[in-house]
Amino acid sequence: MSKIATLEIDGKKYEFPIIEGTENELGIDIKTLRGATGGITTLDPGYKNTGSCESAITFLDGEKGILRYRGYSIEELAEKGDFLEVAYLLIFGELPTAAQLEKFDKDIKEESHVEEDMKKILDGFPKSAHPMGVLSSLTSALIAFNPDSVDVESEEEMYDAIVKIMAKFPVLAAWAMRKRKSLPLDYGDSSLGYVENLHKMMFAKPNKAYEANKIVNDALDKLLILHADHEQNCSTSTVRIVGSSHAGLFASLSAGISALWGPLHGGANQAVIEMLEAIKEDGGDTARYIDKAKDKNDPFRLMGFGHRVYKNFDPRAKIIKKSADEVLGDLGIEDPVLDIAKGLSEVALQDEYFVKRKLYPNVDFYSGIIYRALGIPTEMFTVMFALGRLPGWIAQWREMRLRKEPIGRPRQIYTGETHREFKPVSER
Repeated sequence: MSKIATLEIDGKKYEFPIIEGTENELGIDIKTLRGATGGITTLDPGYKNTGSCESAITFLDGEKGILRYRGYSIEELAEKGDFLEVAYLLIFGELPTAAQLEKFDKDIKEESHVEEDMKKILDGFPKSAHPMGVLSSLTSALIAFNPDSVDVESEEEMYDAIVKIMAKFPVLAAWAMRKRKSLPLDYGDSSLGYVENLHKMMFAKPNKAYEANKIVNDALDKLLILHADHEQNCSTSTVRIVGSSHAGLFASLSAGISALWGPLHGGANQAVIEMLEAIKEDGGDTARYIDKAKDKNDPFRLMGFGHRVYKNFDPRAKIIKKSADEVLGDLGIEDPVLDIAKGLSEVALQDEYFVKRKLYPNVDFYSGIIYRALGIPTEMFTVMFALGRLPGWIAQWREMRLRKEPIGRPRQIYTGETHREFKPVSER
């Protein structure tokens, strides 16, 4: 027997079905609310209690610290898979066979060239332009070089569009960084794997042979996997709502990049490094800042500790902490900022105050440490986030279009002036 929720307004009762997900999540289906009640809507700022869609892509349980892509645990995917496998899984629903993965990799490499005219657009940006602004603009500009809209009913057209953006996005991201660092643009090397090629495009010097580092590339691979999707967050919801107007894939992704750019969303790992640098400039006394974090009357907050969704340990942080330790150990970097980070992490994992409140270091804390250790500029951190999130955005856009979801159109409760008569300017 299906479950029913009853809403009573002014003595009149209305019934709405309760939808149950495959992981026993419950949601009240109120799509008929406004029509049934004669215009009443719900008010939920930030949509904290509102499901915008049904989705088969990612399951997240913040209370239990669970994150799964298409049913596979994030722990197992990070340990046994690589980023391209996980991207295929998210987008197409199943892990690829050896033949499918080989084709996916080959097709991406075939499309990895970016039109030369795109360089002219890049040249128009000043060196000081933020890489996220550059990336968003270049992604949107791809539409001009790929003007045909995708027929979502055609598996071939959908696949081609997905391959194109998976191929070109790392090039655009690397170009955004190299522009800022005044380095010549690099197209990469088709003999390399997806993540290794990304690293080469970002860091290869024109007068020096590129040398791959397995520990570094493995850490990058895991970071991209851990960021690949995270359910209906701000940028993902943006991609879906822009796509719901039947805007193309590239335009929808460009909007998602802009949403991710916000400091409350994708800028968290950048905020971690900025906090660590501020502590260093103030003398580097870790113990004093731990005490400040414990003082409820002190406005200081430790960035990168705790998580709005995860009420326990961030499962992604457990995975990436090991990679952070390996990267720092392998590269042998002497950096007082990273020393402060290690000190804060050790205290937070043992101190009763943090343990009791479950204020553990999260994925943003450790990703910021790794990116700094690799020499990735702070302003590029959110670009790295976008690189990881790309397959999740694609999967969400594809799912939304294939399910023929209606155009997004939230309601509101008007609180402005009631009807007023217009007065000529001479009477105002």
